[in-house]
Amino acid sequence: MQLTGLMTDATGIVLAAGAGRRHGTSKALLATPDGEPWIARAVHTLRAAGCEHVVVVLGADAEAAREFVPVGAHPVVADDWESGIAASLRAGLAAASHPSLMRDAALVTLVDLPDLPVTAVQRMLAAPITAATLRRAVYEGRLGHPIVIGRDHWDPLVHALGGQAETTEYVQAHGEFVECGDLWGGADVELSPRATTSD
Repeated sequence: MQLTGLMTDATGIVLAAGAGRRHGTSKALLATPDGEPWIARAVHTLRAAGCEHVVVVLGADAEAAREFVPVGAHPVVADDWESGIAASLRAGLAAASHPSLMRDAALVTLVDLPDLPVTAVQRMLAAPITAATLRRAVYEGRLGHPIVIGRDHWDPLVHALGGQAETTEYVQAHGEFVECGDLWGGADVELSPRATTSD
């Protein structure tokens, strides 16, 4: 996937810290059937949709996972990743707050969505983005990713976070939902082969 040439005012964040117990190995070490690491696929998708800068949040097996982070992306480790997805989001937003990466918003997705199409990400970024933007993708009404979080919401959301439910409640109270079900089903992957560099 190539960059579109049309950059958006959002920093991409890929949450890839989970232990992946359903998969038998860390999510960050998994790959598509054709051997592309999930991490690389996620970064390439966000870049192709217009995110010039992408942060990858690692946790379980972080050192091994670093080799799958594409050149130019920014790996960070959520030290408390075992406490849940909220910890990963906090680490991602903290990294995106660095002056060299900060934009008006962050676009957040999960590493275990390797089939996420560029078109869905583009739809989430299509409307004007400001620091007040807050929107979440839904698939035939079912909550999904990406989520676009304007900078005005970073601190309030981090303080509200305790888990997925708090994120949903915050978006319902302050943001909007964008239907993307015509582009993709929105489901994560149940099983994928382990990524490897030996091929």
